[in-house]
Amino acid sequence: MKNKQLSTYLLWAFLLAWALQAVAVGFAWNGQTHYFQLVMLASMYAPFAAVLLAKAPRDMGWRLKLRGKGKWVLAAWFGFAVLAALGAGLYYLLFPAALDLSGGFLAAQLGEEGMRQMEAQGLTLKTLMLIRLAEALSYAPLINTFAALGEEVGWRGFLYPRLKERFGAAKGRLLGGLIWGVWHWPVMIFAGYNYGTAYWGAPVLGPLLFCVVCTAIGVLIDYLYEKTECIWIPALAHGSFNAAGGLGMLVLNPAFADRTTLGPMPIGLIGGLPMFLLAALLIGKSGRESA
Repeated sequence: MKNKQLSTYLLWAFLLAWALQAVAVGFAWNGQTHYFQLVMLASMYAPFAAVLLAKAPRDMGWRLKLRGKGKWVLAAWFGFAVLAALGAGLYYLLFPAALDLSGGFLAAQLGEEGMRQMEAQGLTLKTLMLIRLAEALSYAPLINTFAALGEEVGWRGFLYPRLKERFGAAKGRLLGGLIWGVWHWPVMIFAGYNYGTAYWGAPVLGPLLFCVVCTAIGVLIDYLYEKTECIWIPALAHGSFNAAGGLGMLVLNPAFADRTTLGPMPIGLIGGLPMFLLAALLIGKSGRESA
């Protein structure tokens, strides 16, 4: 029964998500950014829908029983921001020419129309950069929690426990990260999701690297889930990563925008190094405990 539920879950999780990603790719090709974002948001709930379609048990710790677990809540809220900051700092230490405190990358993102709107509101680029930083460290992780919940119910709530039961904690988490990474592939390959389309090795290197990234993120988030037994905490951590992961780009020299597989975001080889190391330590610990 468990194997049937698992195969049914994976079938629906991929089928629903990849169908939605195909629609999102169409919007991306037509420059319809808002529709692209809405469809991608909907795709995040494909794993949740797959759990329902697999008729799997859904007792994942819905009630917030967090007494004595405050440190794990703080880790979920701010941990990825700290790791992202360390990774970005390492990237800019190695590539000092990539650092641009004037906000050139943000200006390129906004475009002429966006810059006019910003100036009409009496904002400067540096002020807007500070606002983005404050948002990522305060309420954005909480808002993002509700979007990330769709994935967390499927991955950490359903998939990871079954993989760990079958293969052990270390191997289960590694396999779960690989599955999670591949789940993103269509929109990454055909729409440049996360890494863009102009990086070295595109469009192959980004999806492969993202499997490593998802493995590391999955290890850390699943660890928090084990410590709290509450599905809202991995959703909060996932939301925090989505909020803080791009902060290093605020001070990126636009000339380095084609090197996203290196950094400064934690989805790059250098930007993600602190996260990779911490995840490796936890994998080693779980491997020793199960031996």
